[in-house]
Amino acid sequence: MAATKKAEDVVNVDVYTAKGLLSTNHHYLDVRTVEEFNKSHVDGALNVPYMFITQEGCNFACNSGGRSLRASVDLLNAGFEHVSNMEGGYSKWVDSGLAGDKPGEELKTACKFRP
Repeated sequence: MAATKKAEDVVNVDVYTAKGLLSTNHHYLDVRTVEEFNKSHVDGALNVPYMFITQEGCNFACNSGGRSLRASVDLLNAGFEHVSNMEGGYSKWVDSGLAGDKPGEELKTACKFRP
């Protein structure tokens, strides 16, 4: 029986690597709530709130990285192999200037996990 996976077993990628993965066969699954997603999101992202995920070959993201890390661990424990977590979540994407010309502070969602 395989050992139970933990957060340390998840591959974390920075926002620039995540952006590069979008040009390959990876999907950007945003595990934030529908309300957070509707406020703003990465172009082409799929909103799949945490716990409703079934796709292999995914890079997960949420607001700050906490929920997506938990989703990544759960998928690894379910037998998925090609899973990564975008460190810093959508807020880091915005902070890195990848949200285009949208006003950054308006896109960030208040989150208990974000400093």
